[in-house]
Amino acid sequence: MPKPRVIYWFRTDLRLHDSPALKAALDLDPEAFWPIWTWDPHYVYRARVGPNRWQFLMDCQNDVSKSITKINKKSKLFLMRETPQTLFPKLFKAWKITHLVFEKDTDAYARDRDTAIMEAAKEAGVEVIVRSGRTLWDSDELVKKNHGKPTMSISQVQAAGPKVGPIPRPIPAPKSIPDPGETNLDFQQHQPEQTPDLNGTSRKKNDRSYESMAGPKGDFAVPTMEELGFPAATTQHRGGETIALKALDKIIANEKYTATFEKPNTAPTAFSPQSTTLLSPHLHFGSLSIREFYWRVQDVVDNFSGKASHPPVSLTGQLLFRDMYFGAQAVLGYSFGQTMYNSHCRLIPWHLPSKVDHTTKLVTGEYHIDSPQAEEWFQRWKNGMTGFPWIDALMRQLRQEGWIHHLGRHAVACFLTRGGCYISWERGAEVFEELLLDHETACNVGNWQWLSCTAFFAQFFRCYSPIAFPQKWDKEGDFVRRYVPELGKLDKKYIYEPWKAPIADQKKAGVSVKGDGKVKEEGVYPKPMFDFAERRTICLDGMKNAYKVGLYGDNEKVVDGSWTTLFADGAEGLTKGKSFTDAMSAGGRKIRDDRDVSADDGAVAEDESGAAEKGGENKGGDKAKPGAKRKTTQGTLDGHVKRAKKK
Repeated sequence: MPKPRVIYWFRTDLRLHDSPALKAALDLDPEAFWPIWTWDPHYVYRARVGPNRWQFLMDCQNDVSKSITKINKKSKLFLMRETPQTLFPKLFKAWKITHLVFEKDTDAYARDRDTAIMEAAKEAGVEVIVRSGRTLWDSDELVKKNHGKPTMSISQVQAAGPKVGPIPRPIPAPKSIPDPGETNLDFQQHQPEQTPDLNGTSRKKNDRSYESMAGPKGDFAVPTMEELGFPAATTQHRGGETIALKALDKIIANEKYTATFEKPNTAPTAFSPQSTTLLSPHLHFGSLSIREFYWRVQDVVDNFSGKASHPPVSLTGQLLFRDMYFGAQAVLGYSFGQTMYNSHCRLIPWHLPSKVDHTTKLVTGEYHIDSPQAEEWFQRWKNGMTGFPWIDALMRQLRQEGWIHHLGRHAVACFLTRGGCYISWERGAEVFEELLLDHETACNVGNWQWLSCTAFFAQFFRCYSPIAFPQKWDKEGDFVRRYVPELGKLDKKYIYEPWKAPIADQKKAGVSVKGDGKVKEEGVYPKPMFDFAERRTICLDGMKNAYKVGLYGDNEKVVDGSWTTLFADGAEGLTKGKSFTDAMSAGGRKIRDDRDVSADDGAVAEDESGAAEKGGENKGGDKAKPGAKRKTTQGTLDGHVKRAKKK
């Protein structure tokens, strides 16, 4: 009987250590073994990915390729520039493949992609082997032990997880890797549709990454930022298994930090170094195994002589949150990433709601502008020009470095949604999708729903003041001075409220506080875009009304737009008239995506620790419904591209 000829398909597991899927592939004892990556146009064009995350991905790809070559000089990561749905049927035949092996991915788009490829493999007589390794527990198995329902709280994960089984110990990296077989590409490359391109505004030149299947030199090399048309990354954070393992070693070496870590007690204003591990991007790309992380930490905790922290605030507790969000997404599918048709997401009449194609139940990648004022606030928030230095510093750090502290994410998300602007969490999630190094759909969407109090968490009265909250952590304002340099010389008395500084103090600091920030001027910082105390009160009233109405995204009144009749016309948000159409016609206008837009302190007492991380909220008595397909959050417009072709 001929020996197996195996393709190992790297995806969310760019590492050699503790890879159950890679071990399964090598256990086949192949006569030929190809480690490959498919350059999927879905992520290149239909997912929002900024330059910093592209660079991090390429770092991870180059690092794992070098690690493979160290083990076998004839091998490497073979990166092929074609959509996997069209590439694999050709590879199966050309390379006489017997087995395809990969790590399980429960993202909604990934499920569709993998289903299509497994069907193609079946037709070609290729055996497919799939192993879970992205989360502590297989997300589908976790859901089964949660009675088939989305995991909406940490307690549900803690109850269901052990029923799946103990978290396996990590396995070592392979010591040998078989030679690859021939790498002939005697077939035509399928060119992808490049429009619409959600990353077009970030590119300085046209994307050239699909000019040839094996790259410009024919060596299956990882693409470069230049090929993608992107400018150089601005983040100092770099990817790769080598870096990830060294970073983990450094953390574990500090036993007290590892054993007593409590997320709410880490400073969101620390930046050199940061107060948390910054390993989340490595977990996303799989350059660090989640089981390796879990067990290295747990072993320290188990042997710590002092008082150790516990989930959910501990380091291992943070991993439980991740499994919770992945479990929710595994059930709800595409609908998890939006409000409309989402059975577990509360309806709040936010400004700037997403447009939805009710025939397909897909959001379209565009949004309604019901309020030009809200649109202006959104653009100022996104660009770090709100006039609130704490918020602006965080948003500028995010754009520059691709990362902000967890409590910083709390602050900017609360400010955009229920604690200031009353703008849809979906707008914020899209910005984070583009800018975060560690963006993964499940966690990004889950966190935005949590922080907007539309799912997972319901204590909407806990609100982050953009003045009082940062003062607790950084009285000198060093964090603001680092990321909002125009305020660098301002007296600490005014660092979080520069509009209160007398003109003489402003002149002394070399800054003028004026205007709305639409036009950037040297030495000018904008005035705050609203009175925070006033807006917080309005938002709280709006949240109280919405909770009283008590609708979720799959309710008939939400779907047909008649929900507006349940709100007073004067309520905040899209509430006027007898239908959604009425509300939109009350002075609003529409837009094709946000790119087409030209674009005493009032702080009230708050829970200074932020929303308690005890999670979460359950929608009582309902049955989880698999969401209708929605190709967004990790790519919005694929469905519409396909329909346009048919016309």
